[in-house]
Amino acid sequence: MKTRKTYSKEFKLDAIALVREQNYSIAEAARNLEVTPQILGRWIKEAENDDGHAFRGNGKLTPEQEEIRKLKAQVKRLEMEREILKKATFFFAKETK
Repeated sequence: MKTRKTYSKEFKLDAIALVREQNYSIAEAARNLEVTPQILGRWIKEAENDDGHAFRGNGKLTPEQEEIRKLKAQVKRLEMEREILKKATFFFAKETK
């Protein structure tokens, strides 16, 4: 089984800087960094969309992004609990009639 290689956020930002600031072509920078041009192109696109704050893969989350991720998980759990309680309330209300 082939393991997937992961890259730090710093590596991704340095790779993007080669293209944006050093005027390397995506293909040339990718070849020098031993990544595919598709991956480097995706990192550039994600950086443009997110101002360089978030990347998929193993890029490190900022503290704010980590908090948002935790809060979203908590909201999801609480919504599931609420639905269970609603169903239980409805079930027991029918039983007492």
